[in-house]
Amino acid sequence: MLDDAVRLFLGGDVMLGRGVDQILAHRGDPTLCERSVRDARTYVELAEAVNGPIPWPVDYSWPWGDALAVLDRFQPDVRLVNLETSVTRSGSFAVGKGVHYRMSPDNLPALTAARPDVCSLANNHVLDFGISGLEETLDALSRARIPAAGAGRDAIEAARPVLIPAANGRVIVFSFGATSSGVPASWAATADRPGICVLSDLSERTAAAITDQVSRVKRRGDLVVVSLHWASNWGYAVTARQIRFAHRLVDGGVDLVHGHSAHHPRPMEIYRDRLILYGCGDLIDDYEGISGYDEYRDDLRLLYLATVERATGQLRSLRMAPMQAHRMRLRPATPRDAEWLCQTLNRVCRRYGTRIALDEEGLLKLADHPRSQGRL
Repeated sequence: MLDDAVRLFLGGDVMLGRGVDQILAHRGDPTLCERSVRDARTYVELAEAVNGPIPWPVDYSWPWGDALAVLDRFQPDVRLVNLETSVTRSGSFAVGKGVHYRMSPDNLPALTAARPDVCSLANNHVLDFGISGLEETLDALSRARIPAAGAGRDAIEAARPVLIPAANGRVIVFSFGATSSGVPASWAATADRPGICVLSDLSERTAAAITDQVSRVKRRGDLVVVSLHWASNWGYAVTARQIRFAHRLVDGGVDLVHGHSAHHPRPMEIYRDRLILYGCGDLIDDYEGISGYDEYRDDLRLLYLATVERATGQLRSLRMAPMQAHRMRLRPATPRDAEWLCQTLNRVCRRYGTRIALDEEGLLKLADHPRSQGRL
């Protein structure tokens, strides 16, 4: 850790279930209840048809691929990802959902390979196998000593933030899932039922309730991150309601908004010197070979590497490492693809006054920000 700053790795959706689970050593039951696909191995076949054979079993580090070396170079003090997969052997598919993600608990080393300090669980897949599947997920993460935010065995536990010690302070992570991302309202944890922290709306009242929680726990020297699973799967639009909500969180003491749900990166904004990521995109999934939204290039992924001043919560720098999913493994994006990402982000971020540049190392960086200079 720098003397006066904290380095954060902010990852998007990590979906280690379905096809990814099937290439790991302890693959679980491949049965699916989807309209068109009934066997998770089909997603492996689709990926292989596009990019070539995938060996079985792969090493647990395989899904992360070259991303692990990037993280080792950056040396983050805190690693945060949204785990959008139920870690369970349960066969009790949640009724009314068209897609279910589960990974075998024996394959959890595929998550620990990235050494996450906290996983956000308030999303629309962690209860894909009901309450028993959620409880098994919580137990598996606890055994692996990975703190979870946004889910619990009752409402108090689900709302409790994860506190990560840092020099002269802490990094505090809250996690919430909005119904706009497909989270069923019935998944909300209650006084006597496990579940997640569900946001039924993005109103001023809801924002005030979150910032009230923040004010009760935040102390001098602490950095507060709110991890939000919200909005739709595709498209670059950010609604006025989302923008107001994110701004209200920052006004109320939140230092960084970590948004996710879309399968590709969405705009980002610097508001009052705080970073707002409206959508980090997928990080790990089994979508290779699935067509229909090719214009969004969802094979391209970003590792968000932020340096934040510890004393003030202000963003000092942001680097983004462009990666590509290939044979269900992350590899560096080509220079051409990195340039495509740079141009696309500049186009969709223009209204927020945010400009992205491509540096000599092939990394994207936040440009024209007073504290955005420096290297990994």
